[in-house]
Amino acid sequence: MSDSSRSDSRAASAATANGHPPAGSNEDHGFIRALGSVDALFIGFGAMIGFGWITLTGGWLETAGTYGALLAFLTGGIIMSFVGVVYSEMVAAMPHAGGEHNYLMRGIGPKISMLGSWAMTGGYISVVLFEAVSIPMTAVYLFPNLEQVKLWTIADFDVHLTWALVGTISALIVTWINIRGVKLAGLVQTWIVAFLLTMALLLLVGGVVGGDVANTEPYFTGGAVGFIAVLGAVPFLFVGFDVIPQSAEEVKIPPQQVGKLVVVSVFMAVAFYLIIIFATSLALPAEELAKRELVTADALAVLLGHEVWGKIVIAGGVAGIITSWIAFLMGGSRLMWALARSGMIPAWFGQLHPKYRTPANALVFIGVLSAIVPFFGRPMLVWIVDAGSPMIVFAYGLVAVAFIVLRKNEPDMPRPLRVGGRGNGGLAIGVIAAVLCAALFFMYIPELTPISVTLAPQSYLMFGIWMLAGLVLMLRLPGGIKPGPLAEQQLVAKIAERKQSKG
Repeated sequence: MSDSSRSDSRAASAATANGHPPAGSNEDHGFIRALGSVDALFIGFGAMIGFGWITLTGGWLETAGTYGALLAFLTGGIIMSFVGVVYSEMVAAMPHAGGEHNYLMRGIGPKISMLGSWAMTGGYISVVLFEAVSIPMTAVYLFPNLEQVKLWTIADFDVHLTWALVGTISALIVTWINIRGVKLAGLVQTWIVAFLLTMALLLLVGGVVGGDVANTEPYFTGGAVGFIAVLGAVPFLFVGFDVIPQSAEEVKIPPQQVGKLVVVSVFMAVAFYLIIIFATSLALPAEELAKRELVTADALAVLLGHEVWGKIVIAGGVAGIITSWIAFLMGGSRLMWALARSGMIPAWFGQLHPKYRTPANALVFIGVLSAIVPFFGRPMLVWIVDAGSPMIVFAYGLVAVAFIVLRKNEPDMPRPLRVGGRGNGGLAIGVIAAVLCAALFFMYIPELTPISVTLAPQSYLMFGIWMLAGLVLMLRLPGGIKPGPLAEQQLVAKIAERKQSKG
């Protein structure tokens, strides 16, 4: 036996000793396979439809105009579609919990896997925090006297105890649903997404029945700057299709089918947002929309002639919050589980609930953060969106690079779903996805490109602290491990040897 073979054998043995099957195997890690194709599809789609379609639509129309906003979302959707196609091949080839972690580990190696997975974890958590602040905003619309017992003021926003507690209690409930198991979470997700689709249909009908095309003017505002400003928010809103790969070990359908669902979920989300933006623009003139806070709700009330329809849209907003919340808690906890499994973060995050077989500790960690964040008030919405978007784009770009590298280095790797065939078509898709993600990421850096997205100082601070922590964790990992199917086992073995030597 060669030295490298002995090393790989020792690594695999160490991995098994730690309760981890060899990377690339199909052995379960204790998760329960309970999701069907509709469940998985609705988890991905529901993750992309949070509360932004109610709170942010007016801003998009004001910033870029009706057609400018539509064009920005269509462009963003095309970018995300390329990324989604890349993911479809990767999840079919490596249907393991942790998604990006596995692709980056095999394609680029442990250290980049740590950094990219950490960035995506930050992106997931940012969405969860966003929803925790969104839910009390929705509650105020339904219950105007909700804000009682003022606590403090943050960025000119008065934080009230009763307002914050709505977000905190909701965070605890959604976390509990996720801990109880993927079957319950998937069932809740399926029913709520069905309601969301009904909302989109209602807005479409309302636009046809009561809309006025003249209200869509101005078609474009802000020029390229307005277009870029809206485009910059798209990654945050479209992140979610990648939650499907995170739960790959909990679906009971063939790997190639899981890959196809990733792409379908992206197309569904693009269609949903385009319908919402256009139908809202038909309801009222631009100057009227600018005066309203929850314009999508007000738009349907105007289109169908009664305020009760606005309340129904708000109910749809609550549904969107819950679907996104459930999905990103699911995705973020599985990714943290995968990082812990590799020894990159404390093993505590990798423990599964003894009964429900969910990564309960990781869920509790994210759930506690989401229970705290409402006490920072509504300004957190903008800060979180701006901080999470570049993290997400950064991770997507690395996955595209891993896709290219694996096509070059492991052309014969089993790929149940091979996009673009065996020729250069697949490579071209990967290159386009990587270039588009790089261009999008650089837009978040002030003055680096002719047109950039300027984030709030708090957002740059949150982004910087999170990524710095990821960099520190990355530098602590042992070196000398090459990418490939045994990279994770080698990493686990080296970490175990390091602990033994220190002990």
